[in-house]
Amino acid sequence: MVEKQWKKFLALIGEVRDLAAVLELLEWDMQVNLPENAAAGRGSQIETLSGIHHEKATSKALGNLLDTLERASFPPGSFEQALLRRAKRDYDRERLIPAALVRELGAAGSAAFGAWLKAREEQDFSVFAPHLERLLELKRSQAALYRPAGHLLDPLLDDYEEALTVAELDPLFGVLRREQAAIVRKAVERGREDDSFLRRKFPAAKQLKLAEFVARRIGYDFRRGRIDQAEHPFTTSFGLSDVRITTKVFPQLPLSCLFSTIHEAGHAIYEQGIDPSFDRTPLADGASLAFHESQSRLWENQVGRSLPFWRWLYPVMQKRFGGELGGIPLETFLRAVNRVEPSLIRIEADEATYNLHIILRYELEKELIEGSLSTSELPEAWNAKMEEYLGVIPPNDRLGVLQDVHWTSGGFGYFPTYALGNLIAAQIWELAHQAIPELEEEIAAGKFDHFREYLRANIHRYGAKLPPRQLLKQLTGSETPDPRPFLAYLEKKFA
Repeated sequence: MVEKQWKKFLALIGEVRDLAAVLELLEWDMQVNLPENAAAGRGSQIETLSGIHHEKATSKALGNLLDTLERASFPPGSFEQALLRRAKRDYDRERLIPAALVRELGAAGSAAFGAWLKAREEQDFSVFAPHLERLLELKRSQAALYRPAGHLLDPLLDDYEEALTVAELDPLFGVLRREQAAIVRKAVERGREDDSFLRRKFPAAKQLKLAEFVARRIGYDFRRGRIDQAEHPFTTSFGLSDVRITTKVFPQLPLSCLFSTIHEAGHAIYEQGIDPSFDRTPLADGASLAFHESQSRLWENQVGRSLPFWRWLYPVMQKRFGGELGGIPLETFLRAVNRVEPSLIRIEADEATYNLHIILRYELEKELIEGSLSTSELPEAWNAKMEEYLGVIPPNDRLGVLQDVHWTSGGFGYFPTYALGNLIAAQIWELAHQAIPELEEEIAAGKFDHFREYLRANIHRYGAKLPPRQLLKQLTGSETPDPRPFLAYLEKKFA
């Protein structure tokens, strides 16, 4: 009897995952290929499919199967027990949301993305503002369904990082804001390294080839993925055999394309390393967004901005770009790569200032969700916090409040996972050095297999089988990210 019910359950959640994958494919295409005037049609398609997915994901048949199988007492730690836990969590959260709200969110997100692109082009936040306000209304309605909560943002944080709350984040971010600001001050007082040679024109085609070369070398499997260009780099998965990344090329910012590609490849390598038997189930995901960001930031920063990495890659880059880097010593280049400079754009920010960008966004979206900050006040509030935290003021909305894509899909609560990912990455980096004493020598030789397999064995293969706090405790002995290794890493490197 249980075996028969289990087969029905797997078939049903497989269908739910398939529908989610098709939605992801529509959204990937929207950001990569969609013609300028096709946004309205795509919005209708997403709205329709979102409703169908929601109906399937919250069906009475699935609920009955979950109730029956929960009584079957599968062994602790088994695939079956883990899958039921994750599926029950998803089901309970999803069924609280009315189907009409799901459809509205899908349509509003599609319209908001098109408006965001236009607003960026015109450098005018007012073009995007009414769409942002609509998304805020819808997400407030969604968050209210999960009360009681300490803060209205808590249920939205929980969408990306299980059990995360404002009460936990506020003191943690207070420490990071204070400590990182001090590190930045020390680094800036030392003087800023010359990076003018990185403002020369680097051909786009060569940049893309270099980025693809590095992604392949660190372990991104192109047989199960591909690289495209998008307005804002991202990674998306339609299943463990199809994990795609995007990047963006700026002719006079050659490291932007490279580091965004390494970052997204880190996400994709995580997905490609999940146990294949989890495919078409809710376990075929990362443990959480913070863990996902730990993998992308780990490859981008601890590996990609390190001296051993550039001992390997810099001669390759010099050969490929010829005159653009001729005569620039490795040490000069590396100092430019790791230059600390408060800047406008989050995805271009150095390691020492990056979390300040995240804290700024978290504080603003918290005020937006609770209603203490209106959308009309947002650009001014953004600029004020940029000046307070980073000492810079955006000259226009494109370089300020319009720079991130996340809010166009209603992704409130996502940004904190970047900062938590930085903390977890530093903890993993310490552990990896203990497990692989020759790690830096291997990286300097362009050998990444040992490190990647360490990550796969200890993190990737588990997918979402373990709750994030359990996985972190299994790795580090603590259920919550520890800021000390990250701050020590920054202090040693920059201050």
